[in-house]
Amino acid sequence: MGDHARHDSVRHSYDTVAEEYTTRLHAELEGKPLDRALLAALLEQTEPGSPVGDLGCGPGHVAAWLAEKGARTVGIDLSAGMVEAGRSRFPQVEFRQGDLLELPAEDAEFGSLVALYTVIHLEPAELPRAFEEMARVLRPGGPLLLSFHIGEEVRHLDEWWGHSVDVDFRFLDPAHVAGLLEAAGLTVEMKLERTHHAHEAETRRAYVLARRS
Repeated sequence: MGDHARHDSVRHSYDTVAEEYTTRLHAELEGKPLDRALLAALLEQTEPGSPVGDLGCGPGHVAAWLAEKGARTVGIDLSAGMVEAGRSRFPQVEFRQGDLLELPAEDAEFGSLVALYTVIHLEPAELPRAFEEMARVLRPGGPLLLSFHIGEEVRHLDEWWGHSVDVDFRFLDPAHVAGLLEAAGLTVEMKLERTHHAHEAETRRAYVLARRS
């Protein structure tokens, strides 16, 4: 797959924090009942026996949760450090390194997709390509659960948990995201917003459930 050089700073930043990220967040779903409910709903709508793709999977804790529920899961992440950490901790998950703009997956490979807080690292002009790739690798009728921070700001980090990084977190407008998903051939079925939990960054978060047409 092609190497998108403009994503090198994101890749390097997540490589740098991979071990600490895994230690801190490997069990975060335990404190997120809404996320668990939405993931369970996604599984109910996934074609039996078909794999679930977790895009921007980090160390794979969401994919591992899905695997515990009986799903066959594939975690895809830009960061080799995250992939390595995931393989060490969650052997029940298949991991692949790859870019959202050129996913290492076959056409219609996945029965469903999860993409939690991963498109926030893309440039605005890259979002249509990313959503087209998600539609490409989804089976017809397959659902996608997407989440992101709501707003228009860009938060830049040059230090993360004491490590030197260079990464932007781009907040997004749910209506704009829904329009881009529809343009990519995905039918939006649900939009949901929530405030942050006590242990999270103070942002509003959006969840969008879409389905490949």
